Amino acid sequence: MKRSLLIRPMMDEVYPEAVRGDGNYIYDTEGRRYLDGSSGAVTALIGHAAPEIIEAMREQAEKLSFVYRSQFTTAAAEQLAEKLNDLVGADEDYWSFFVNSGSEANETAIKIAIQHFQEQGDYRKNKVLSRWSSYHGITLGALSLSGHHDRRKRFSPLLDDLPSISSPAAGLAGADELELAIRRRGPENVAGFIAEPITGAAGGVLIPPPGYYERIREICDRHNILFIADEVMTGLGRTGKVFGMDHWKVKPDILTLGKGMGAGYTPIAATLASERVMKPILAGTKSVMSGHTYSANPQSAAVALAVLDYVEARELVARSEEMGEYLLNKLRKLSGHQPIIGEVRGRGLLIGVELVEQQETHIPFPKELGVTRRLVNLARDNGLLIYPASGAAAGDGDAIIIAPPLTISEAEADELVTLFGRALGQLTEELSGRCAYAGERIQNTAR
Repeated sequence: MKRSLLIRPMMDEVYPEAVRGDGNYIYDTEGRRYLDGSSGAVTALIGHAAPEIIEAMREQAEKLSFVYRSQFTTAAAEQLAEKLNDLVGADEDYWSFFVNSGSEANETAIKIAIQHFQEQGDYRKNKVLSRWSSYHGITLGALSLSGHHDRRKRFSPLLDDLPSISSPAAGLAGADELELAIRRRGPENVAGFIAEPITGAAGGVLIPPPGYYERIREICDRHNILFIADEVMTGLGRTGKVFGMDHWKVKPDILTLGKGMGAGYTPIAATLASERVMKPILAGTKSVMSGHTYSANPQSAAVALAVLDYVEARELVARSEEMGEYLLNKLRKLSGHQPIIGEVRGRGLLIGVELVEQQETHIPFPKELGVTRRLVNLARDNGLLIYPASGAAAGDGDAIIIAPPLTISEAEADELVTLFGRALGQLTEELSGRCAYAGERIQNTAR
C-alpha cells in the first residue's frame, strides 16, 4: 500500500476517504454512509452539497475569485459586512474585518482592542485576559489566550500567560474572579477580556449561569476594558440564537465569527468591532494593523453571504432551538441507561456529553485510557461522526460534542441517538475489563 505523505491528525491511524456529501451525510470510497453528528468540527452549519450554495460559488467564480484588499473592495465583501451588522442588531454599527479562520479572527480582535487604546495615546493597555478551560485558536496569539492545558504545554515558552479566571463551571463566582484578575494585572495594563459565550472543545459545552455575562460586562465597563466574545463556534444560529451572547442579552465590544460562517463551503471568518471601538482608529491612523492575502476574498464572501441567506430563508435559527431541545431530551433519556455518562448539557444544536468513571461523583476516567478518542472511533465505525472535547473537571476528563447541521430532521436525530447509544454500549463493554467501577456499574445496570 502506497505511503501517505499527508500529515494527518494521528499519523498511525487509518482514516476513511470521503468522496461526497449529501445533506447531513458523508460517503466514503467504500460506499459507507456517515451521519454528520458534529458538523465536522462544528462547522457544516447547513449540511453538505446544498445546491443554492454551489450556485452562489459558481456565479461568483464566473465574475471574480480574488482581489487584494488594499487595491479593491467588492460588492460581495461590502454586502457581507452590512449583513453581519444587521444580524448583530445593536444600537451602534459593527465594522467587519474578514480573515480565513477563527484563530486569525481572534488574533485580529486582540490587535484591534490594543490599537483602540493606542490611538488614544494609551500604550500601557496591552494585555487581553481570558479563562481556563477555553480555546481561542492554534496560532500563538490565540493560543496564549487559550486555557487548554494539552494544546498549550508544547509551546508554553512562546506563550503569554493570559488565562486568569476559572471556567464557567465555577458559576457567578468565576465571573467575580475577573475583578481580582484585573486588579492583580492593574486595570491600566488590561485592554480586553475574551470569552466563548458557551465553552466548546475545551470544556465539553459549559454554559454560564444567568447573570454571568451581565456581571462580566459591568466589570469590564468599570475598568475601561473591552469585552470580546469568541463566537467562532457559537455564532450564527448554532445555540438556538443568532449569537451565543443573545442568551444573556449582552452586546460585546468586539465579536469573532468563523466555522458556520462559511459552513464548510469556504474558509472565512470575521472580527466585528463596534463603532465605539473603531472611533479612535477612524479619527487617528484610519487603518487596522492586521491583514492577510485572502482577507475579504470575494469568492469566500459571496459564499458566506449565500450561507446566511440560506439560514434566514429556512428559519434555521429557530429550528436549531427546536431540534436542539428535541435532541437534548433524547440524549438525556439515553444517559439513564448508560453508566459512563456523567452529564448531558447544551443550548440549541451545541450539546456536550461528559463521560465519567463514577457517575455519582463525576470522577473522570484515567487519561491513559483515551476514552474520548475511543468513543469517537467507535461512533465512526457505526456510521456516526462526533467531535472530541475535554471534560469540565479542570479541562481534564472526557467529553464529546454533538452538533449536527441545523437542517437535521427528527428522523435523523433519532438515528443519531441510536448510533450513539450503540457506540456507548460497545465502549462500556470494553471498559468493563479495564475499570473495576465501570464494570460494577455495568453489572448493576444489567440487573
